[in-house]
Amino acid sequence: MDLVELTEHIVKSLVTDEDSVSVKEFPTEEENVILIQVMVSEEDIGRVIGREGRTANAIRTLVQASSALKENKYVKIDIDKF
Repeated sequence: MDLVELTEHIVKSLVTDEDSVSVKEFPTEEENVILIQVMVSEEDIGRVIGREGRTANAIRTLVQASSALKENKYVKIDIDKF
């Protein structure tokens, strides 16, 4: 499972409207950095970010750990709403 699929799986398990989840990877200028953008509906943004950002940080930690095992690249995850 690649990093985008992993991120999408985690986010979809948290939200109520799975069809509104969009996860895409974007190129960066830095060679060792991967940027993943997560878009969710306005109703689900609180579930994905969590209280004081704890859920978002947990998602970032899991995806970064997976990257360290496979690609060894730094992962940036940007979470936003529609």
